[in-house]
Amino acid sequence: MAAKKVLMLVGDFVEDYEVMVPFQMLLMVGHEVHAVCPGKKAGEQVRTAVHDFEGDQTYTEKPGHNFTLTATFDEVRPEDYDGLVIPGGRAPEYIRLNPRVLEIVRHFAAAKKPVASICHGQQVLVAAGVVQGCQCTAYPAVRPDLEAAGATWAEVNATFTNAVVDGWLVTAPAWPAHPQWMRAFVELLGTRIEA
Repeated sequence: MAAKKVLMLVGDFVEDYEVMVPFQMLLMVGHEVHAVCPGKKAGEQVRTAVHDFEGDQTYTEKPGHNFTLTATFDEVRPEDYDGLVIPGGRAPEYIRLNPRVLEIVRHFAAAKKPVASICHGQQVLVAAGVVQGCQCTAYPAVRPDLEAAGATWAEVNATFTNAVVDGWLVTAPAWPAHPQWMRAFVELLGTRIEA
């Protein structure tokens, strides 16, 4: 398997598990991951938030860990990367306001390079205008945004563990879906995982 180069778009209060776990999984299988944040450089950190399901009408939010960025946002050249990961949490609601973030996402969609987006990360896809005609899932609160942008909604299962693949795009509702979501993404990258 040839190692791939993956870009990860994050920001302060990205969901802790949705940045930490995929980052580590991708490194574990031998890929290089550049985690970047608008306005920040390699070695700087973003704060994370832990979202959990505790029986309330929506998820709860607690402080998470600090996550160290591995590359500088202003130096990103999307053509140098084989895949893109967009974690959820609070970050997507404001990084989607950055025109360069949207340009990067549009590059991956136009080139049909693998993109993995989870939870509220799909807000970035919607803002970039790349989900028209795609089948997607997300945290249920993002459903109206996806449908308004022309995506077809794929229902979330009872345990939030499902992932949906539509061509170059793999989406999932929340961190319980990591096994299916990351397996689908690495398969799109051409990575084989064998027992």
